[in-house]
Amino acid sequence: MSATHSAPPDGAAPIPIRIVPDPVLRKTARAVTPADAPQVAELIPGMFAAMYAAPGIGLAAPQVGVLLRLVVMDLAPDNKKQPIVLINPEIIAASEEKATREEGCLSLPEQYADVTRPAWVKVRYQDEHGAKQEIEGDGLLAACLQHEIDHLNGVLFVDHISALKRNILLRKLAKEMKERGAKK
Repeated sequence: MSATHSAPPDGAAPIPIRIVPDPVLRKTARAVTPADAPQVAELIPGMFAAMYAAPGIGLAAPQVGVLLRLVVMDLAPDNKKQPIVLINPEIIAASEEKATREEGCLSLPEQYADVTRPAWVKVRYQDEHGAKQEIEGDGLLAACLQHEIDHLNGVLFVDHISALKRNILLRKLAKEMKERGAKK
């Protein structure tokens, strides 16, 4: 796995994570340009703080209401932080072999479903310094990369499951969010 790892943010305030049915989650993010560098530099620490606080292993900018092609991830192997920043990520290769694993999403709290995706992917991206990078992997890494890139295209993991399962899950989420709101 060739990826640039950044230092995790210390003391950054978490950016609030948008929850379904927030319409921004269904929009396509635009490519990050050099003009976006100040905004991206400001977003990264808050996105990591939100992801770690949730806790989660990946977060895309649309999940914090910003329609830029920016993802932060940290699969934390051996419980050691290894944060990765992916700017303008794109899948450049994927296996024909599929793998199914349970997925969840910070924008659909406490909702999980089995999702089938390519078992292996290769992704090209830029790191936070603008350097071109590639990362490839299978298992959890492949699923996380595909899940987060989906967010950049307005796609949620529930779009990969049957309509029946999706409707059940979304109704359950709406009920739980309503109950949480009533308890506040």
